[in-house]
Amino acid sequence: MTDAYLVGAGQSDYGSFPEESYRSLFRTAFEDCVSSVPDGMDPDRIDEAVVGTLGVGGRQLGLSGPAVTEHVGLHGVPVTRVENACAASGYAVRQAVQAVKSGMADVVLAGGVEVMTDASGDAVRYWLGVSGETEWERLSGTTFAGVYAQMASAHMREHGTTAEQLSHVAVKNHANGADNPHAQLGFECSLDDAMSAPTVADPLTLYHCCPTTDGAAAALIVSEDVVGEFTDDPIRVAGVGAASDRVGLFQRDTYAGVPAARRAADGAYGMADHSPDDLDFAEVHDCFAIAELMAYEDLGLCERGEAGPFIESGATRPDGEIPVNTSGGLKSKGHPIGATGAGQVVEAFEQLSGQAGDRQLDDPRVGLTHNVGGSGGAAVVHLFEREKEVMG
Repeated sequence: MTDAYLVGAGQSDYGSFPEESYRSLFRTAFEDCVSSVPDGMDPDRIDEAVVGTLGVGGRQLGLSGPAVTEHVGLHGVPVTRVENACAASGYAVRQAVQAVKSGMADVVLAGGVEVMTDASGDAVRYWLGVSGETEWERLSGTTFAGVYAQMASAHMREHGTTAEQLSHVAVKNHANGADNPHAQLGFECSLDDAMSAPTVADPLTLYHCCPTTDGAAAALIVSEDVVGEFTDDPIRVAGVGAASDRVGLFQRDTYAGVPAARRAADGAYGMADHSPDDLDFAEVHDCFAIAELMAYEDLGLCERGEAGPFIESGATRPDGEIPVNTSGGLKSKGHPIGATGAGQVVEAFEQLSGQAGDRQLDDPRVGLTHNVGGSGGAAVVHLFEREKEVMG
C-alpha cells in the first residue's frame, strides 16, 4: 500500500460574509491551497475530490460537491460530498488518503465549506442539534450547548474540574487566535472575561462556546509515486484512525469523555507507530471548552481526570510541552461545520512546513488533528509527520 502525503493546504478567512457564496469561499480556499504547494501545482493533475459540508445555510442549497469543484475549474473531476456533522471534512481528508493509499488516485483534493450566518438563530440551533440525537435529545428541547453542558457537569462531578479550568481553554485559544489572520474572533480575552460572561448552558458561559461561522478549507493529498513533483520536503500522512459511537449522549457509558475519539486516536497511533509522547502539537475539536479538556484525555496527552490541572499547568500553551490549538481552535478561529476538519489540517501543514507566521512553533516534526462529529457520534484523527530526509 502506497504512502500518502500532504503537499498543500489553504483556507478562506473565517467569519460572517454576507457578500460571499459557498462557491466563492471554496474558491478562496482552493486557490490558497494550490498556491501553497512548494514546487507548484497544476489543477489538471487532480484525479478526484472529496468535499465535506453539512448544508446549514440557504446560500448552500444545491448539489454542493460538483457546484464548488466545477466553480474552481475542476471540470469533469469526480467529487464526493461527505456529511458527517462537524467531522465532515475530517472524513473527507480520510477518504482522500484512502483513495491515494489504495492506488485509485495519485492526487486528491479534500476540503470542506459551510455558510452558517445567513440562517436564523433557531435554524442554526436546529442544524447543530440534528448533528446529535434528534428524536430523544433535540426534539425534547436539548440544545447542542446543553449536551456539552451535561458533559462538562459530568467531568466536574467525576474529576473535580472547575469553571476556571474551562476558562483557561478560552484564554489560551483566544491568545493563539489573535495571531491568526484567518480567525473569526481574533482577539484576546482574560480569565475574568471568560468566567463572568453570560451563561449559555450551565456551567458553560459564552466564552466556553465556539461561534457560528462561514468558511472553507482545502488540502491536497498525493501518493508517494508523485510527491517528488510537488515538494522535496514532504509531509507524510503517518496515521489515520476513525470510529463511530451511539449518537445520543444518554446511550453511552460515559458523559465525561468521547469513546469514539479514543478509538480513533488508538488507530492513528497504531498505524503511525507513534505515541502521544511523540507529538509536537495537536489541533483538537474544541467546539466547547469541555471538548478540549476531554480531548486531552481521549488522545492520551494526560491521564484521565487530569485535564483541568493539565491546562492550568501551561502544558498546552505554545511554549508548553504539547501546544494545542495554535490556530486558535474552533473557539477563536471559528467553526464552519463542514470546513473545520480540513481547517485543522491547514494548521498542521503550516506548522510542519514552517509557514505559521507569528504562531510558528520551533521545528515541529509530528502533529495531530482531532475532528469530532456531533457530541461524539463520529471522530477522526490524523497524524502528520515531516520527513527528515529529502526525497527526490
